[in-house]
Amino acid sequence: MSSGGTRAPSRANGHGDERTRLSGANASFKSERTDAKGGPSSSSQPGAAPFSAAGTAHKRSASGNARSVNQPADEARYEERRVTERTYEAHVERVRTTSPEKPQRRSVPADKRTSGLRRQKSSEWRPKEAAPESPKAPWSPEVTLLPRTSALLASRVSIPPLASTVPQAPQPAPLSELSLQVQEAAIVEDLLFVLMGYEGQYIRFAKGYDPNQERDRLSGPGFRILPGLDPSLHDLTKSMLKMATYYSALVAFGDVQSREDFGAVNHALCASVRRLLQDYLVMIAQLETQFLTSDTFTIHVLNIQTISTSQMMFQLYSLAQELLKRNALLDDESDEDDDDSSDDYDKVIERLTDGGDLLSGNVAGKKICKGGVVLGILTKRLGAMSGDPAARALLTSLLRDASRPYMVMLNEWLHHGAINDANSEFLIKEQKSIRRERLEQDYTDEYWERRYTIRDHDVPPQLDGVKDKVLLAGKYLNVVRECGGVDVSKVVADVPTSFDDGRFLDNVNNAYAHANESLMQLLLTTHALPARLRSMKHYFFLDPSDYFSYFLELGSSELRKPVKSVNTSKLQSLLDLVLRQPGSIVSLDPFKEDVKVEMNEVTLIKSLQRVVNITGIEQGEALQPLSSNQPTENDKNATGFTSLQLDYAVPFPVSLVISRKTVWRYQALFRYLLSLRYLESQLSATWQTQTRGVSWAHKGSNRALEIWKRRAWTLRARMLVFVQQLLYFCTAEVIEPNWTKFMTRLQPGDGDQEKKPALTRTVDELMQDHVDFLDTCLKECMLTNSKLLRIHSKLMQTCTIFAAYTNWLTRELEKSDPDLSGTARPSTMTPDQWRRFQASRAAARAPAASSSSRHESNFSRHLQILLDALNHYAATETVVLLSLCARLSTANQGTEYAGLRTDEDAA
Repeated sequence: MSSGGTRAPSRANGHGDERTRLSGANASFKSERTDAKGGPSSSSQPGAAPFSAAGTAHKRSASGNARSVNQPADEARYEERRVTERTYEAHVERVRTTSPEKPQRRSVPADKRTSGLRRQKSSEWRPKEAAPESPKAPWSPEVTLLPRTSALLASRVSIPPLASTVPQAPQPAPLSELSLQVQEAAIVEDLLFVLMGYEGQYIRFAKGYDPNQERDRLSGPGFRILPGLDPSLHDLTKSMLKMATYYSALVAFGDVQSREDFGAVNHALCASVRRLLQDYLVMIAQLETQFLTSDTFTIHVLNIQTISTSQMMFQLYSLAQELLKRNALLDDESDEDDDDSSDDYDKVIERLTDGGDLLSGNVAGKKICKGGVVLGILTKRLGAMSGDPAARALLTSLLRDASRPYMVMLNEWLHHGAINDANSEFLIKEQKSIRRERLEQDYTDEYWERRYTIRDHDVPPQLDGVKDKVLLAGKYLNVVRECGGVDVSKVVADVPTSFDDGRFLDNVNNAYAHANESLMQLLLTTHALPARLRSMKHYFFLDPSDYFSYFLELGSSELRKPVKSVNTSKLQSLLDLVLRQPGSIVSLDPFKEDVKVEMNEVTLIKSLQRVVNITGIEQGEALQPLSSNQPTENDKNATGFTSLQLDYAVPFPVSLVISRKTVWRYQALFRYLLSLRYLESQLSATWQTQTRGVSWAHKGSNRALEIWKRRAWTLRARMLVFVQQLLYFCTAEVIEPNWTKFMTRLQPGDGDQEKKPALTRTVDELMQDHVDFLDTCLKECMLTNSKLLRIHSKLMQTCTIFAAYTNWLTRELEKSDPDLSGTARPSTMTPDQWRRFQASRAAARAPAASSSSRHESNFSRHLQILLDALNHYAATETVVLLSLCARLSTANQGTEYAGLRTDEDAA
């Protein structure tokens, strides 16, 4: 069969004497093969030469060369064949000279025509001898090498010219002039060439097929049979030509799909297809041997022996066509163009974001179907062909071979935490622009959530159920190696190499368990995560709060200033001094150096409302603190007390659990608790003023003034009860129980918790528990509901204004008390003047009384609205709010708003 590649072009170049000589045979081609062994004298007859040549030409070896039956007679037979060829050329030339295009030759007499023909033959015989010395043929095709491509195994031999493009090619004898048996012999020999991708003499490529066009080669050539073939042979031949189309298309598929940017999975698939095509060519060679040696080999035998191979080639062809359509190398549905263009744009942006090269890969073209997508297509077809044993065995073999390089990448990631994915076909994507070196200054959980992500559309079906474990196993190993400098990767000798291995899922689960155990051990033991969490509880949840009260006392002068005038460095020094104070619990904290003081000009309520009202934001951005350079409506009256917040420096890898988002949650709870503590201290100072002040303690004779003072006392007491009950609820009934649950999940068991780490739990579960704990605290503290935030803001504002106006009310009380300001009429004033003076002094007392009544009305009204809202949300969302509602109801009993539930108030 090795000569098949040279024989087909030679026939296109005009050396088709073997096929032409078949036209002179009228007997059975099997008898011709055995009887046509005459001597040189048989070549002298015009009709016998083709017959003899056909018989000798049919006896060929498997390599395509003539078989020598009698070795000593080889030279004689070679001379006989040369004489036969020369006789045939002379015969063809004679036919040309006597063609109807020259009618003047017909008037020549027969005797003269015969003598003239003999002279012409003798005159033409000599130029034929000298033709090789000075060739004048204008057409001389040459074989060239094609340019190199990234497909290392692609064919680089130039495409042979089509038979239709050969000028002045000698045409074979028409099929209609051949007998049925000779037709069958000619068609069988043509089929052996066509099945290898070459044109035959009677079977040519379809006129619309252009082998220079890649799309035509990938779709496979169509074939046409020259007219005159017997119908019984025509239909059978037509059905067998499909296999030739499959073969040519699969060869082109292997050349294209094995390019470098198509990935290792496609390369392995193409290698498996090439092995099957090699077996296919071996089968064609065996069929040719039977054709050349067996007298019983017919086209029906050829068809029967290629049926199973044709089905195999059809499965390969349909798979190749689906992959090529996915790669946009062949025409597909037009309704996917818009989606493809948007996907291409997203991939360009993603490549630039990851720090990749814009021109690498196939960015300029369409999408590339590779990696997990190819394995998914194979798996889907395998499921669809489960009822066909042959197709199932074929697709199983292809899936096994194609998954081998993918399993190499998977095992490298599972057991070493490394990604060797040059063509972006693995299900884990690494964003190389995120480096750990940046996290030491500005640590974020972006390293954890965005450095390694899953390509959701490229996950093989076999890994769809364990893709999260696959992601986390490699991430855990990376964190342990980068932060501890210890490589905990395991060297597993016997790992599964394909998806059909029974240990496939066990391999993933074991790798995940090992990586999780290593990282949990590092966090809980080496980096003392529980101790650090308790440290944050001391600072942000004011537990204990003795040190912080001392800090507020020392820094009160600085904290009373406007926020832009506060000296943060001075406050930081005072905090460090307080934290090192002997006798304090926090003085023994090993992490007290990580606490920092800072100012946030955005008020707590505005910051929380900004978070609550955000919808559709990308994950990781909703709970980020508002930067100071963003245009926000800052509180112009903000002071150091209302803007104070703490920050906490967390080293890597503890920053994966105590991330910036979780630190923001700690800060929000801290600012809320601080606002309650500060308001409690203001109301307590008001209580001291009202208790020790002479104007408040003196019992005057003016009954209206005494009633006003009692109402002010009552309002201050109600406000203090409201603040204290709210503070107790947030700390004792929300934070402390949730903290206990969180630490129980972190370290189950009694005794020394740090010696009993919960290694059976995963790091991501720990991270999620931490976030859930903080989110639950925020929700139950009413900091995630916009309506409750608005009501709470109005109540806090009313209490703050009342506490700030206490000194002014004291001065007004001193002026309004007749016992303190004097009630005797001066002798210089007439009784009429005295009455007018008393009226003006009473009018001056009116603003103080009205201000106090307004504060009382606003507080009572908004408190009742809060109670109604708490009842509603306790019944629908958070049950724990019922206890707060019961506690706060005591602060509103006996008022005109108690129990009021109107639409006007609820608005």
